[in-house]
Amino acid sequence: MKKLFTLLLVPAFLLGSLSLMAQDSPSPSPSSKLVQMAGTTEITVEYSRPSLKGRTIFPDMHKYGEFWRTGANAATKVSFSKDVMVEGKSLAAGTYALLTKPGMESWGIYFYPFAENGFNTYTSKDPALMVTSAAQKIDCEVETFLIDVGNLRDDSATLDLVWGNTYVGVKLGVK
Repeated sequence: MKKLFTLLLVPAFLLGSLSLMAQDSPSPSPSSKLVQMAGTTEITVEYSRPSLKGRTIFPDMHKYGEFWRTGANAATKVSFSKDVMVEGKSLAAGTYALLTKPGMESWGIYFYPFAENGFNTYTSKDPALMVTSAAQKIDCEVETFLIDVGNLRDDSATLDLVWGNTYVGVKLGVK
């Protein structure tokens, strides 16, 4: 009986030790959550933030014209508490997966109804909304990918995507 107990205890101890060690190491693309009020609309963004680490985004990490889950690890989740206008087009309140199709001069911005089952399922369906936004070069280099809600006004804001020396601002109309 003592031998059986030892045989069961040692593997359990080793597995427990491995999970504790995994919790102590930082993620290469840490998760982030932003909650921002714009007007009377709550906007929540949940995503993982990859870093350049000496690479260039295009073409080292991604190719122009291909879908990107707009972050790392899993699809970026964007929630709107009320209906919004995105680049002048209506989008119902709800939770969406944000995918993009980066280009040199503009990016396609795709909002898919959010599903927990992964990136590849989105591009096979029609998005709830697709818009295009200009890609602008900025004078500094941003090491870690950033999504922000900026330019806050009572009835508008921008969903800002910033990485490397690229900025893409998506205009939002809010209530």
